[in-house]
Amino acid sequence: MDSRETLISVIVPVHNGQNYLESCIRSIENQTCGNLEVIIINDGSVDGTVDVCGALQAAYDNVHVITLDDRGVSAARNAGLDRAAGVFVTFVDADDRLHPAMLQTLSDCMTRTGSDIVGCRFFQWSDETEWEQAVRADAAEGKTVTYNADGYLRDCLLQGNSRCWSKLYRRDAIGDMRFREGLSIGEDMLFVLKLLARVRRITEMDYQGYGYYQNPQGAINRPFTPRYMDQITCWRLAREEVRRTDQSLDDRVSALYLMGIMLTAGKLAELPAAQRKRYEDCVLTCRRELREIRKVPGACMRLSAGYRLKVLFFSLFPRGYMCAYHLWKR
Repeated sequence: MDSRETLISVIVPVHNGQNYLESCIRSIENQTCGNLEVIIINDGSVDGTVDVCGALQAAYDNVHVITLDDRGVSAARNAGLDRAAGVFVTFVDADDRLHPAMLQTLSDCMTRTGSDIVGCRFFQWSDETEWEQAVRADAAEGKTVTYNADGYLRDCLLQGNSRCWSKLYRRDAIGDMRFREGLSIGEDMLFVLKLLARVRRITEMDYQGYGYYQNPQGAINRPFTPRYMDQITCWRLAREEVRRTDQSLDDRVSALYLMGIMLTAGKLAELPAAQRKRYEDCVLTCRRELREIRKVPGACMRLSAGYRLKVLFFSLFPRGYMCAYHLWKR
């Protein structure tokens, strides 16, 4: 078989990843399938990442480096897609790693099932000992489930499997579709959601092939900044997309929208009072969106009792909620 017919393009966006990138790329180069190209997109790093990129490009013939001027992860992935020559594509975050057999396992499953996307589960690790234990473990393939687009939307994406990483894609299914730029949260969920309109089959494997690093400096652990409001934007866009596809799912996606609003409000509440005052407009946006979405029939009933209570409290007494949440988190 022509090697071009099996080439996998591995797209790795990185921003200030000097401490992680080399190990990430090594885990890709150590894959049991060897027909790979690795595209690193250095997105405006100001640490030593540029030197690491240069060393990796010199060490591996299949590593290519693209440099951008801090345009965000979506723009970085899009630049990788524009450069990718493979018939298959996967995305890896620069602080994560792959189990040695992951790409072979996913590509074999894609051939076997005729799927346009094949995904797997991920395992979390936080230090080298945990990583080594995971690599030594025999990662069983487990069961596989193949969905059509509607089934995947209902049973996977709206159940939390909305990540773009830990998946292998047929390049021709992606075509000219790209990540929505300007978002720092939820951009991968929107990408997968819009991609469903282009695919026939998606398979999920009960196989832990992707190593997700519990990065203490990761976005989920950082204090609130205005960019965190992207979570609300992405769920608003997702709801619009789902409603165009199947309005019967409005209560489900609206419940997730409410949870996204409350997570954003929680990030705001963790700030000291003086800083919260600076972001009063963000608090008001959260409350306005929440009061509108909680009117969707059945949305609140899909939340846990604890979330329903938080939604009601924040809707009626936003300042009181913020103070109470702040004290609780302390």
